[in-house]
Amino acid sequence: MQRSYLPFRRSIPISRFHRSINSVSTAAKCTPRPDPFALVAPQLAGIRDEFIHLLGSAHPGLDDIAKYYFLRPSKQLRPLLVLLFSQATNGLGKHWPAKRAASGQARPSDRVKDLDRPLSRPDVLNDWNPRIPDKTTAFSPSFSLHPLEDHSSNSQASSFDPLNSTPSLVSPSIILPTQERLAQIVEMVHAASLLHDDVIDESPLRRGTASAPEAFGNKLSVLGGNFILGRASTALARLGDPEATELIASVIANLVEGEILQMQDVKSPEKDTLASSPVVNNAWTIYLQKTYMKTASLMAKGVRAAVVLGGCTDGEVYKEVAYAYGRNLGIAFQLVDDILDYESADDALGKPGGADLQLGLTTGPALYAWEEYPELGPLIHRKFNQQGDVELARELVRKSSGVQRTRDLALAYANQAREVLKPLPDSDAKAALGELTERVIKRKS
Repeated sequence: MQRSYLPFRRSIPISRFHRSINSVSTAAKCTPRPDPFALVAPQLAGIRDEFIHLLGSAHPGLDDIAKYYFLRPSKQLRPLLVLLFSQATNGLGKHWPAKRAASGQARPSDRVKDLDRPLSRPDVLNDWNPRIPDKTTAFSPSFSLHPLEDHSSNSQASSFDPLNSTPSLVSPSIILPTQERLAQIVEMVHAASLLHDDVIDESPLRRGTASAPEAFGNKLSVLGGNFILGRASTALARLGDPEATELIASVIANLVEGEILQMQDVKSPEKDTLASSPVVNNAWTIYLQKTYMKTASLMAKGVRAAVVLGGCTDGEVYKEVAYAYGRNLGIAFQLVDDILDYESADDALGKPGGADLQLGLTTGPALYAWEEYPELGPLIHRKFNQQGDVELARELVRKSSGVQRTRDLALAYANQAREVLKPLPDSDAKAALGELTERVIKRKS
């Protein structure tokens, strides 16, 4: 029926995609894998602590809302992916020697020092971050020019000779300061998108507690999201890599494009109630494209940027591996999220699952159910906006095989994510990335 978005930009029919599920998932269970979170636990803890410094604002209200989602428990999946792919590929890229030298293992280079300099330069009109007053200046109307400092004596020559060495993983594994900062930036972009999404969706709750719009109002939530994106953009520029900057900047555009796609109606020229093939195919195309842009794009381009910061360049397979893994895992993650909407109850509101339906959204389980129950067609067309639509749609989905078929599709994407890891050399990080594909499928929240 529909066509999928698969590794290396190939499209494969879903029926053929499903045939790989059992063989791949069975083989994957034979070897125990390391805990992905335990493998990079110190770095994850450090990243969380640093958010307080990166997000500080002199305005108390803005300061509170900018940190609202960061100070709550989080899966930290996106920074986790960045850190694991850094460990799984550092040392393999052609430009790794230069990247490692610039990281200043013995003596920090100017590039690394730049990462922790004020996010607003002290020699221009700027805001003051009260969390790190020693690294920022108070607002001043004066503007002074300062002589440029000569940093040439601080540059560190590479101790590697790429012409006389075979690329191999660094042992023990290393995560560069720029890659750790990228992990923070990726989570900042994600948090900003949550602030904006909760305004658009008018969501009263976020993980069982009051959403930011509920706690602070829509205006501050929008401004808070914009503020976080501003901080993230400055931190991104400090990485000093144009390709990594382009990748993350394009994610912000994807998030907007995905939100607009999500608002798009399911088109049917005849407005019939039957799940005719062209209508369903169009609905699946919109749904999967939206899923990529809103969820998978940040994972795919985030891990690709991590590999770029580790020295991998055009023509090296590791960038493609990273992108394909993130794309497939991200789509699997969102498919499972859409399944959980039907399988879990919202105890805080005392209502059964189906929040997506209440927002007028048609996700995978409903699209599959539409094939079995054509009466879902009119409900989908009008976005479940009439009295009783949500309850009827929820009941039809639960009576259908839509949830199980969506789970099969998510498993197929997860298996594809694991398959594309094969070109990477064996390491704990690679094994942890494989383990993560199973955890995404089995998660319950």
